[in-house]
Amino acid sequence: MHRRTLLAGLSTVPFLSACGGDSSKFQRYSGPPVTQVQVHKAQREMYLISGDKVVRDYKVALGGNPVGRKQFEGDGRTPEGLYYINRRNPNSAYHLSLGISYPNDQDRVFAESLGRKPGGDIFIHGRAGKDGGRQDWTAGCVAVTDPEIEEIYAMVNTGTPVFLMP
Repeated sequence: MHRRTLLAGLSTVPFLSACGGDSSKFQRYSGPPVTQVQVHKAQREMYLISGDKVVRDYKVALGGNPVGRKQFEGDGRTPEGLYYINRRNPNSAYHLSLGISYPNDQDRVFAESLGRKPGGDIFIHGRAGKDGGRQDWTAGCVAVTDPEIEEIYAMVNTGTPVFLMP
């Protein structure tokens, strides 16, 4: 009986160590709900807001051509306007990522009226590889550090409005 109890006790050790510690990129958040995300491009700042209070703020990197709104695929710009978090990617090449609903109908119509594609796959994500060292290095996304995207990923839900401002 004593041997069985000891073995049962030992079998829980790997489970507990796998669940805890700093190795997991998935965090839990129990604070106030994030009701909107604001990105102020000129200041390179992103704010997570609950009601009328800033819950967290972050310095961000943007598209390699950050001035002006994204219009076309490959222009290196970060969109401007109201969008929404529309997907979550736990297996992102950039650690974790939250999809932004660019392009919207207006973006598509504008680009197509000029015979161009609007682009897509715009995310809030962490940094991967050597590109993370430059200030504005993304293809139009909003980038933060890996520890920061872990926090953001836990705090921001699908459907949250994202205001991308000049």
